Amino acid sequence: MQPRTYGMLLVGIATIMWSTAGLFVRALDLDIWTVLGWRSLFGGLALTVIIFAKKRISAEPGKVPFYFYPLYGLMAATSMYGYVSALKLTTVANVLAIYATVPFVAAGIAYVWLKETISRRVLIASLIAFVGVLIVAGFGARPQDIAGNALAFLMTVTFSILLVAARRYPALRLAPVNALGSGFCVLFCLPLMSHAMPSLQEILVLAVFGSTTSGIAYRLFMTGGRYIPSSEAGLIGLLDVVLGPLWVWLAFSETPDISTIIGGVIILISVFWYLWSGMRGFQPRRTLKNV
Repeated sequence: MQPRTYGMLLVGIATIMWSTAGLFVRALDLDIWTVLGWRSLFGGLALTVIIFAKKRISAEPGKVPFYFYPLYGLMAATSMYGYVSALKLTTVANVLAIYATVPFVAAGIAYVWLKETISRRVLIASLIAFVGVLIVAGFGARPQDIAGNALAFLMTVTFSILLVAARRYPALRLAPVNALGSGFCVLFCLPLMSHAMPSLQEILVLAVFGSTTSGIAYRLFMTGGRYIPSSEAGLIGLLDVVLGPLWVWLAFSETPDISTIIGGVIILISVFWYLWSGMRGFQPRRTLKNV
């Protein structure tokens, strides 16, 4: 399998897994801290199993400072927290529409961090997408949506930083980073979450929720993102914007309002225009050794 095809496949699978997050959150009648704590616990356990199953050590010791792991683990924990919290505080459509700006946020971070040039296409598409975000997260939002929209944007920024970091440091092992992120989430939530044991049905839902959307999906997306550019990973990730609200609408009849639909369409148009016009002449990265 070609490296680029492999990367697109991993990112696609991760995106489908993420698109089910709204279903899990809506299906659980638990407070946000309890949901996040148990989700992170099961996500961390799934990643720990993966780490021990691989039984290999970095082939490039010393290339990445040890403190990078807790540093980026905290970043991953912030992203995980923002995602689930936003889903609890606002609609799935709002969260995913804001998340759709990942390609542009990542491009801006890469410009500052990696000195990658931002083209005129990126600037134009970013401005168009920003208009869509304003419609979704601003003009169309209820007062109670503001906190959720802010957390969705925090999740978008921290996730973009991790995506660029994965490209910047090929020797950085992503499974330990995300496992640490899950562990930090558990520690943060422990004093605030309910200490009553959830029902068996809720435990099963939380186990599937955590192992797929928090554990495996994060690792698959970051790993696949090393084989394809961040903008292309963002394009595949837009399946989440379409599938997420669809699952929730089918299962719970949560219909997006007109402002969310209009803003989401504007964002999708801007992202597809940018990525469609820029996916020529790409040479895939082949330096994925330690994940």
